[in-house]
Amino acid sequence: MEQGFELFVGETASVGSQVGGVIVRIPFHEGDEVAAGRVLFQLDARPFANALAQARGTLAKDRAQATLARLNAGRMRALFDKQLAAQADWDQARANADAAVATVQADSGAELEARLSLEYAAIKGPIAGRTGRLLVHEGEYVKPQSADPLVTINQTRPVRLSFAVPVDQVPLLQRYRSQNPQITVLPDSGRAPLQGKLVFVDNAIDPTTGTLLLKGEFPNQDGRLVPGQFVDVRLVLSEEANLLVVPSPAVTSGQQGTFVYVLNADSTVTPRSVTVLRSADEMTVLAGGLKDGENVVTDGQLRLSPGARVFVQKPARAAS
Repeated sequence: MEQGFELFVGETASVGSQVGGVIVRIPFHEGDEVAAGRVLFQLDARPFANALAQARGTLAKDRAQATLARLNAGRMRALFDKQLAAQADWDQARANADAAVATVQADSGAELEARLSLEYAAIKGPIAGRTGRLLVHEGEYVKPQSADPLVTINQTRPVRLSFAVPVDQVPLLQRYRSQNPQITVLPDSGRAPLQGKLVFVDNAIDPTTGTLLLKGEFPNQDGRLVPGQFVDVRLVLSEEANLLVVPSPAVTSGQQGTFVYVLNADSTVTPRSVTVLRSADEMTVLAGGLKDGENVVTDGQLRLSPGARVFVQKPARAAS
């Protein structure tokens, strides 16, 4: 189990334009949730529609000329086979037919480019998410393939959490990775914690930080998590039931081994030897030595001795 203060990052898309034109319509408002493929900006499509009509007309004309050139080549071949036409005439007719076919292929490419430009006049969102601040307005001219975005979309459902674990915890992560580790965003402002899952483990340790990058994914249906937000998280590798757990400050090491001070009913204390399995965060897991419900001293052990009477300032946390 790991706990950290980490950064949420979501998928982000900077929406730009592949063609140049004047914006005639922006059918959304800043901060709207938009679906993938929704039209965000509409450019004036008339120049693109005109270019497409011209490209289609040129293609139709050159297809007709290519058909005529093939027919002429066929007739010339028949005359050449009967030795009624010269070799040069047959070669010229065949070259004319090949050139006409190549022209049709070039026209097809130009028609496709014009059709794509018309489609690009409707600028669509590549991902679903929440839009940010508008950087252009209706009536402005958009440059083709400009590096300046028109608007930025941040994916919020789901949202991904990027965090790292120290290198000494990597063997433990590898041990439990196949058990679908869960990630919990710790509660804030009295709200319930959020549950997510581990979706990415990097393939190398970062040599500059000595940590391994991980990513978790959260549905975030209520929109509580915002890309760029820092939160406290816990990575739960596995769960074990019915273990004896005490606060870590209660466990003391001495010449006789590891022990805790148990609070008796008459407000005196008795040292009790315990066996520590492991420590996790602020809690220590014991293999035995205590009973469920017994109270232990968590502060001031250095001033205690067997049978000493103590005054409990606050209710002691019960062992569980």
